[in-house]
Amino acid sequence: MKMKHIMLATTAVMGLAGTVQAENVLRWGAHRDIGSLDPYSYGDSFTINVLNHVYEGLVRYDRDLKIEPALAASWEILEDQVTWRFKLREGVTFHNGNPFTAADVVASLTRVSDETSPLKGNLPAYVSSTVVDDYTVDITLNGTYPLLLNDLTNIHIFDEEWMTENDALMPTDIGAGTEGFATYNANGTGPFIVESRQPDAKTVFVVNPDWWDEARHNLDRIELTPVNSAATRVAALLSGEINFTNEAPVQDLPRLEAAPNVELLEGVDLRTVMIGFPFRETLTTGESNPFSDIKVREALYKAIDLDLIHQKVMRGKSRIAGATVAPPIPGYVETLDDVPDFDPDSAKALLAEAGVPEGLEFEFNCLSDGLVNEEQFCQAIASMWSRIGLAPKLDVAPRAVQSPKRTNGSTDVYTLGWATLPMLDSYSPLLQIFHSKDGNAGVFNWGGWSYPELDALIDAAGSELDFDKRMALQTEALQLVKDEIIMIPLHQQPMAWAVTDEVTEMPLFPDAKPRLWFVNVNPAS
Repeated sequence: MKMKHIMLATTAVMGLAGTVQAENVLRWGAHRDIGSLDPYSYGDSFTINVLNHVYEGLVRYDRDLKIEPALAASWEILEDQVTWRFKLREGVTFHNGNPFTAADVVASLTRVSDETSPLKGNLPAYVSSTVVDDYTVDITLNGTYPLLLNDLTNIHIFDEEWMTENDALMPTDIGAGTEGFATYNANGTGPFIVESRQPDAKTVFVVNPDWWDEARHNLDRIELTPVNSAATRVAALLSGEINFTNEAPVQDLPRLEAAPNVELLEGVDLRTVMIGFPFRETLTTGESNPFSDIKVREALYKAIDLDLIHQKVMRGKSRIAGATVAPPIPGYVETLDDVPDFDPDSAKALLAEAGVPEGLEFEFNCLSDGLVNEEQFCQAIASMWSRIGLAPKLDVAPRAVQSPKRTNGSTDVYTLGWATLPMLDSYSPLLQIFHSKDGNAGVFNWGGWSYPELDALIDAAGSELDFDKRMALQTEALQLVKDEIIMIPLHQQPMAWAVTDEVTEMPLFPDAKPRLWFVNVNPAS
């Protein structure tokens, strides 16, 4: 890391003033705020990732993204092949001092798997859990299932007594406007404790001195401040008012790289950015919906100049994708990754063949605070579609505004980024996006498609314990997804973090998840 220091400049970001300089502080300038202090409140990777510093799961990923014990010390599959027995770590306490026991695990699993939980799809095979003794839990599944440990990495454990006292046993859903005590209060077992929260302004975490694990960081505080403006975020980093951002704007990377007090950490995210279509009968305009016709989806695909978006919008930092999962994800094969030629003339011919009227209007739903350069690439794509005779109405707004439209079917074409979290396996998008809506399956199937052959492949993969056989099933399913153009993959988005020279250690993980219990900063004087 570069070791040149600069004097703190005048505050350029609302809410950054008043930081405590006598402690080892990580001042995190994020591109947006978390949605809630309840990690079960919405299927939002950023919120879940931040709250992973407060709450923990039974297992977790280590620095090499291998599964290791966390709140569970060990586990085994019982003879019936559908019951997993977890031996829990003893001596762990919640932030309020309550002891961690098996009752907390059962209450947490019951909460997240409730029919009203927006994260019920993260435990697709879960049936029930029972207390064997204070430090032993049995989890029963609906059949043989190979990915329970992957699922459990992001299923956070709550304090059953705390939830009972505060009427928080039921899940909240910020996408549906449902709040509760856990929306604004937190009580986990993790390495950091929520000290204060001002939504859209600042959330402060302080170190948990009683964390069960060995601390590999020297932080006293983490101050998370949403800085929505890319320009303001860069200015705050250059001035030293923040010393970390996990969203360094792609267009400003040369400027940051040239700064003497800034270190860039770059890679390509595992998240695949895609475009989805409605399969219902009518569009939001009331017109007949043509997108259920594969010829129309193919036309829109061929009308997108993926190379132009890669070079101009993503500044050459993304990876053009032909598959709906990234290369490191199990189930990916290279033959899935080819892309069609950019061919607007062929696209026009396909639209004419499908009988799509000239000037067809439809909503194109994008987020202003979502994917990397999302507004810009949405604008570019809308322009490309206009050139083949369509009339997309670009609808760009914050996640809080757009999410209800997507989940209740009141928009048309939309963007979606999927990082296969928490599974780090292609079964994740296959089950949650591409499967028909059915219980815990198809939670993010906002288009309403249904392919029985695809469902059968996914269901078979979900009960196959032999890894090679499971991969063959998932690859076949991904091929069907590609052949049917259920969604259009665009790219794996660039991942660019930046730190000032105050930060001496900051591991960059390919799943784009900050794990700040590995971070060190220059000791405060």
